[in-house]
Amino acid sequence: MSIDRRDFLKAAGAAAGSLLLPVGAEAAAQAARFPLHKQVMEGRSICPYCSVGCGVIIATDQAGHVVNTEGDPDHPINRGALDPKSVAITQLCNSPLRLKTVRYRAPGSDQWEDKPWDWALGEIAKRIKATRDATFIAKNAQGVAVNRTEAIAWLGGAANNNEDCYLGAKLMRALGVVYLEHQARI
Repeated sequence: MSIDRRDFLKAAGAAAGSLLLPVGAEAAAQAARFPLHKQVMEGRSICPYCSVGCGVIIATDQAGHVVNTEGDPDHPINRGALDPKSVAITQLCNSPLRLKTVRYRAPGSDQWEDKPWDWALGEIAKRIKATRDATFIAKNAQGVAVNRTEAIAWLGGAANNNEDCYLGAKLMRALGVVYLEHQARI
């Protein structure tokens, strides 16, 4: 009887498999009792770093911590690719240094205090209105209507998308703001 190399390898594989079968059955039983995957939820978002608007799939655990970020393959801008800044979204979201509340320090105080968002937005609106009312220029020295304020400036950022910049520019022009700029031009 002659055994060629192929038959020898088949017999050796069958013998090794039969010896390891009980170990494999035990491992399969343990795997059923020990789930390997955490319960995660995924959602689609836009990368906050540059104004390109790359699509990102963000996975969070039950506690709301970001556990993974990856490019959205269905997004028309980046088609699944991400730059190194986008991969750092996990570090940005899970950092213990990230503020999650509004911090306010009263004039002359040396202590910061937490304030609710409703208070902060109302305070910002009051201060913008007060500044605009105090510094509004209806006509220049020649009597020409200019309707402007030079005490407020607006600086857009690269993290703003087109819609943010459009609404910001419209609001600032409606207020009469002259100093309207974007970081890309500075």
